[in-house]
Amino acid sequence: MANGFWGRATGAVIMGAVLTIAAAMPALAQNVRVTVNGTPITDMQVAQRVKLFALEGNNGGQKGATDQLIDEAIQMTEAKRLGITVSNAQVDDAFLQIARNLNVSQERLAQMLQQGGINMDTLKDRLRAAIAWNGVTEAAIMPQVQISDLDLDQQAAGQLQAYQNFDYILKEIIFVGQGSSNRTGQANRYKASFAGCDTAVDLSLGFTDAAVIDVGRRHATQMPEAIAKELAGLNVGGITKPRVVENGVSMLAVCEKTQAQDLTFIKGDLRAEAGNEALSGRVSSYMEQLRKNAKIIYN
Repeated sequence: MANGFWGRATGAVIMGAVLTIAAAMPALAQNVRVTVNGTPITDMQVAQRVKLFALEGNNGGQKGATDQLIDEAIQMTEAKRLGITVSNAQVDDAFLQIARNLNVSQERLAQMLQQGGINMDTLKDRLRAAIAWNGVTEAAIMPQVQISDLDLDQQAAGQLQAYQNFDYILKEIIFVGQGSSNRTGQANRYKASFAGCDTAVDLSLGFTDAAVIDVGRRHATQMPEAIAKELAGLNVGGITKPRVVENGVSMLAVCEKTQAQDLTFIKGDLRAEAGNEALSGRVSSYMEQLRKNAKIIYN
């Protein structure tokens, strides 16, 4: 949930390098524009949010800024009702995470905001509301999301390909080091002499920088498509063609091979996709209902 949250919480926060707002907006009195469940939203807050929008390249303007502040006030009210609190440390951590995502220091991020005429609290207030709403989502909305295992089984079975119907015990033979052409030549000589997993280690002793690694049991759905397809065409005692990898040249040897459907990994992807879609719908409905029930007074 954390990774998804940061994507939603920060959105497109502070795009590009150093952006400067050309002209500061005129100073406004602290007039209350809207009251949400007793919480005032002032002209100054709206003006500051508009500036933050401008720094982000968001063209929402005053209406978009006002709507966002209203939503955040509603979210904070609901978090309070559920006993969810957000500490200053959590907000500071979120601010630090934004700086890291932008590859700048916290001080530089603060300077970027200042150059745009934006008080740091404007961004921190939005982060606080986002963290609180994440807490509401986890506590009150996620438990409502139910994914049918039967439906997932049926979908996963429909996606399973013929080459993915195998379970393997594998060894990896890797020729470590730079110089892929030389390593590939050694790997091809090893492959030509390969006589099965039982002698894999002994055979490697006759080659420079060759290592044999017990990969263990793997199902075809755990492997990249190209490798799964190649392994499906091999019998026990077979070995794949050499492939250049990050630290050398690698081959996989088939020590055992059995036919076995395993929908675990396909179901995992389907569950995440279905769960995200269902959660998104629930969150929207929940927020829509909160907005309907909120006491919003425009001045």
